[in-house]
Amino acid sequence: MTIAPTWFPPMADALPVDVTEATLVGRVWEPAVQGPTPVVVKEGEVFSLAPRFATISELSDEANPAESARDTGGALLGTFEDIYNNTAFDTRDEERPWLLAPHDLQAVKAAGVTFAVSMIERVIEERARGDLEAAAGLRTLIVERIGGDLRGLVPGSERASELKAFLIAEGLWSQYLEVGIGPDAEIFTKAAPLSSRGTGEQIGVLRSSSWNNPEPEVALIVASSGNIVGAMLANDVNLRDVEGRSALLLPKAKDNNASCATGPLIRLFDDGFGIDDVRSMSVSVTVQGTDDFTMVASSDMLQISRDPVDLVHQLIGPHHQYPDGAILMLGTLFAPIEDRDAPGKGFTHKLDDVVTIASPSLGALVNVVKYSEECAPWNFGVSALMRNLAARGIL
Repeated sequence: MTIAPTWFPPMADALPVDVTEATLVGRVWEPAVQGPTPVVVKEGEVFSLAPRFATISELSDEANPAESARDTGGALLGTFEDIYNNTAFDTRDEERPWLLAPHDLQAVKAAGVTFAVSMIERVIEERARGDLEAAAGLRTLIVERIGGDLRGLVPGSERASELKAFLIAEGLWSQYLEVGIGPDAEIFTKAAPLSSRGTGEQIGVLRSSSWNNPEPEVALIVASSGNIVGAMLANDVNLRDVEGRSALLLPKAKDNNASCATGPLIRLFDDGFGIDDVRSMSVSVTVQGTDDFTMVASSDMLQISRDPVDLVHQLIGPHHQYPDGAILMLGTLFAPIEDRDAPGKGFTHKLDDVVTIASPSLGALVNVVKYSEECAPWNFGVSALMRNLAARGIL
């Protein structure tokens, strides 16, 4: 039996607290067939969903994916504990199965600036330049101008339009505020299909970046029909210095080797878990460095300014189709400002940081930070998957 390294949490922490009630699916790398297999977790054991479902994308397009997953009784691949304990990159026995990112052919998209209250707070902090009294005065002025708590601000509403006009007059307008409180959400491509890293893997930041951070998020699994069929945890790794130079550099800031992590499993929607649970979810992030630095924070989905369903409607519909479905990260309230080294320098990753993103309903996603240039290269793409499935006779 493989023993997981000390940085990798025990299996119980990786699973939802109500695991016995959850419908959990994902993907496992099977060394015997040299390819990925969709799986369902039942009573602590991992069963193949193939050949009925060659991909998680195919399962997601079922009328009731959770029911279909529960009713599919494929080959037993092992206990979840054994497979999970063999997943960490630095102790893995490559002759035995391990967990992968739980999705496959879906486009991986992300929504940005979805928490208006935190966005406006950042503008206030920038304008006040650290003066708490000035910040309080500006906050009071904004609240008086638009009326009520900023947490009630709905992007694209009349109140949002009034705030936009006020901020322009105050010289505070920016393109980020436009997507934060304007009618159109920022939705961008985070990663190519099959390039996401699962729990226990390395995650990457560019060697040239000196200011970067994790972004703990909930990601929705969206079928090709536009139906939301499940959720999982995600880390939308961000290079803040690159994006800060120009918003046009967003692809370079967001999409690099190993810069997207998801998992550990997908929790499919069923009678006990649905979109309302996502709306009320809290997601925590812990960064533990080899320099004895620890940061703990959380993102409260109750404070999101754009409803998750509205974001999906902006992603997919008559204006844009996704025939293999999509993954949509919902954004985060988290914006780290805690000083790590010298005062005023704020937070940035260091090599070998252990990043844990967790939620009671979805478990825990754990990764180790390395340079993107040194992480294992992405070399198993769509063509490799198609050849593998065809060779196995399940395509």
